[in-house]
Amino acid sequence: MQLVLASGSPRRNELLQLLDRPFQVVRPQVPEQQQSGEHARDYVLRLAAEKAEAGAQLSGSDAAVIGADTVVVCDNEVLEKPTDEQDFKRMMAKLSGRAHQALTGVALHHNGATGRVLVSTTVHFKILTDDDISAYWQTGEPQDKAGGYGIQGRAGKFVTHIEGSYLAVVGLPLYETEQLIQAAERSYDER
Repeated sequence: MQLVLASGSPRRNELLQLLDRPFQVVRPQVPEQQQSGEHARDYVLRLAAEKAEAGAQLSGSDAAVIGADTVVVCDNEVLEKPTDEQDFKRMMAKLSGRAHQALTGVALHHNGATGRVLVSTTVHFKILTDDDISAYWQTGEPQDKAGGYGIQGRAGKFVTHIEGSYLAVVGLPLYETEQLIQAAERSYDER
């Protein structure tokens, strides 16, 4: 069974390597737009599945294709990648001194079926000063990150503690991903 990661994320690529399984990478183009009335959990699972299914179109018929997506949620608002510095500052002000959810959906498409899993992690931030926020923006790190921060980078100093999976916040929870792969392998072996 050929394993494929449907993602252009270098973080997801690095994390998947930790499972010690050979895999290929494809980069499907899937629009990341929350639908009106769509709950954050449904949104992140839908995107993960759409990425896996689009990746399957770019891969061989025996491929098991992994798609994933991560969003940050605070006060029931999905905080996407910041559109500009003002949007980033708004997000950081909202997250400052509070807890929020990082939701990661993982999907594996194989043999016409898509398995999905959602991992929710609560992240607690310290109170951020205007200087903290401005200095972080200047690093260039927040621009391509859901919620405007990368826990594995400089923003790690803002995190007082988490409840849940650190790797899910980074972008790919390994335990849950391995479980999806093992289920696909069992299905593949039964054919």
